[in-house]
Amino acid sequence: MHRRSLTSKLSLAGLAAVAVAGFSSVALAHPGHAGGLTDGLVHPFTGLDHVLAMVAVGLWASQLGRRAMWLLPAVFPVVMAAGAVMGAYGVALPWVELGIVASVVVLGIAVALGLQVSLVVSATLVGVFALFHGHAHGNEFPAADSPLLHGIGFIAATVTLHAIGIAAGLLTQRPLVMRTAGGAIAAVGLLLLVMPS
Repeated sequence: MHRRSLTSKLSLAGLAAVAVAGFSSVALAHPGHAGGLTDGLVHPFTGLDHVLAMVAVGLWASQLGRRAMWLLPAVFPVVMAAGAVMGAYGVALPWVELGIVASVVVLGIAVALGLQVSLVVSATLVGVFALFHGHAHGNEFPAADSPLLHGIGFIAATVTLHAIGIAAGLLTQRPLVMRTAGGAIAAVGLLLLVMPS
C-alpha cells in the first residue's frame, strides 16, 4: 500500500513538472547562444520541444523493455551528434523545425498508446528525430566559444532527460498515467505545430 501511495505521488509530481515546464519554457528555443560546457548542459532544458521529446524517448523505452532502455538513449545522442555536425558545417536538412515538433507529437502518441514495435523500428524512428534535433542545435555551434564542450554538455543533458523519462516510466507502471502523460506530450506538440515560431 505504501509503495502504491509513493508511486502515485511520484507520478503526480512528474506530471506537475511537465505542466510547469509548459508554462515556464520557451518553445522551439534555438537562439544561437552556444557557449561552453555549462551552456551545453543548460540549453536542452530551455526548449520545451526538446525536453518533452527527450522525456518521451525515455518513457517509451521503459514501455518497450530492458533492451530498449539501453538502445534508444544510446541511439538518440549518437545520431543527434551527427546531425549537429551536419548543421555546424552547413549541410542542408529540410523541415528541421517541423521534424522537431513531429518528434514531440509522434513520441507522445507512442507513449499514450504503449506502442509495441521492434527495436529496429523504434531505434530508427528515434534516430530520425534525433537528426532533426541535432541539426537545429548544430547551427548554433559556429558561434560557440567551445563547440566541442558545448556538444558534450548538450549530449549529457539529453541523456539525463532520457533517464528522467525511463525512471518516471519504471516508477509509474500504470497504464492510465502513461496514457495521460503521452497524450499531454502529444497535445503540447500539436500546440507547438500551430503556434507561430
